[in-house]
Amino acid sequence: MFDFGFWELIVIGLVALLVVGPERLPKLAREIGRWVGKVRRFVSSVRSDIEQELRTEELKKMLEDQEREIGRLKTMMQDTEQDLRRSVDKTRDRVRSVEDEVKEGNAPAASGDAGAGKPPASSTPPESDQTRKSDHES
Repeated sequence: MFDFGFWELIVIGLVALLVVGPERLPKLAREIGRWVGKVRRFVSSVRSDIEQELRTEELKKMLEDQEREIGRLKTMMQDTEQDLRRSVDKTRDRVRSVEDEVKEGNAPAASGDAGAGKPPASSTPPESDQTRKSDHES
């Protein structure tokens, strides 16, 4: 708090000795020591209160930041949910229209495109293992 050097303390002690006298100086020194202790405790208490308030303010600020972030995430989740619902609805509508076409017999898959991915069937039956063995034995 106060920055007193060694020589300043010697001068203060000599002045106090001359003003108060040698009989009352020890009592005065004890009283000054008590007051200095009280002042230090008070300053320490005030400092800790200020630090606690600063921490409280920092926590409030962090809480507000987190609340803003949560709000942003909620909005993003709601937007994603709406997009998913739209996508599911479109897919459901497409499935229903394809089902209706299949029921009516007008489905593009049923009109000839269904066999497009399959190889053409051969007119000769595949050889069996028995046929191959008999060919090799003869």
